[in-house]
Amino acid sequence: MKLQVQPKLIIHGGAGSSLHGKGGVEAVRQALYTVVEEVYSLLISGASASEAVVQGCQLLEDNPRFNAGTGSVLQSDGQIRMSASLMDGTSGRFSGVINISRVKNPIQLAQFLQTSPDRVLSDYGSAELARELQIPSYNALTDLRLQEWIQERQDNFKSTMAGVVAEPELVETSNAGRGTIGVVALDTYGKIAAGTSTGGKGFERIGRVSDSAMPAGNYATTKAGVSCTGIGEDIIDECLAAKIVVRVTDGMSLKEAMQRSFAEAHNNQRDLGAIALDATGAIAWGKTSQVLLAAYHDGHRIGDTLELPIATNVGCIVSPE
Repeated sequence: MKLQVQPKLIIHGGAGSSLHGKGGVEAVRQALYTVVEEVYSLLISGASASEAVVQGCQLLEDNPRFNAGTGSVLQSDGQIRMSASLMDGTSGRFSGVINISRVKNPIQLAQFLQTSPDRVLSDYGSAELARELQIPSYNALTDLRLQEWIQERQDNFKSTMAGVVAEPELVETSNAGRGTIGVVALDTYGKIAAGTSTGGKGFERIGRVSDSAMPAGNYATTKAGVSCTGIGEDIIDECLAAKIVVRVTDGMSLKEAMQRSFAEAHNNQRDLGAIALDATGAIAWGKTSQVLLAAYHDGHRIGDTLELPIATNVGCIVSPE
C-alpha cells in the first residue's frame, strides 16, 4: 500500500547537564532507539498519530531509566505524583492528568480524557477516573528513587536534585525537574499529535504542578506539534510549546520558529528543551541545556541528539519524501 504521507517521529527522555562516558551514551541511545523502532513500525502500519504517541509514551513511562511512570522521582513527602497530557492536532483537543499516583501509565488516562467533556483532571479527579476505569493500582517506586529521597532527607544528597536519567553512572546528578518524556508524531494521513509525561521536579512542594499537563509543555495543531522538557517553571514562563506551534501555524517555518523561541529562552536564562515536527515532515529540536536526550526517525533512518556539541542549540531536518 502506498503511503499518503511519509510518517515522521521524534521522542525525548529529558534534558540534562552532561552524559558520563560512552557506556552511558550507548545505554540511553539503545533505550530511545528501541522505542523509535517500535513506534515507527506502528505509524508505517497505519496507526494514527495519537495512537503512536500514546504507545511511545507508555514505552518510555515503563523504562525506569526515565523520570516518568516507573522510575518517577519522589516529592518532598516521599510520594510519587505524575502528570501527563496528550494533544491531537487534528481535533484540537488537549487532555491531561495532574499529580496522579499509583497508576502505571498516566498517558492512558490522558488518552481516555480526549473524548471527555472534562479533559484535564487534578489529583483527586484523576484517582477517581482510574478507579472508574478499573485501572490496577501500581507502585512506580524504584530502589534508586527511594535512596535518593532518603539521602535528601538525611541531608546527604550533595547535588541539588536527582538525575534526569535514573541511573547515576549514566548522567551527572542535576535537576530532576528536567526529567520528562515526550513523543511527537506525523502519521500517514498527515495528522500530528504530541504527548508528554513526567514524574515531576523531585522533592518539590506538595501540589506543585508541572508544565507537562499544560499547553506550555505540550501542544499541537494541524500545522505542528511540540513536546517540552527541562525546568517546568521555565517552560511555563516561556509558554514554549504553544509559542512554537502558534508561530508555525501563523506561517513561520518550523526552523525559524524554533530559532526565535530558543533565542528568547536563552536571553531569559531558561533551562529547557523541546522536540517538534510540522505538517511538511520537518523534524526539529532545541535546547538551552547542555544535553537533550532525543531520538527521531525521518522516514529513512534513526538519529539522535545525544552527542551534539553543547553550543548547538537548535537543529532541523527536512527529508525528501
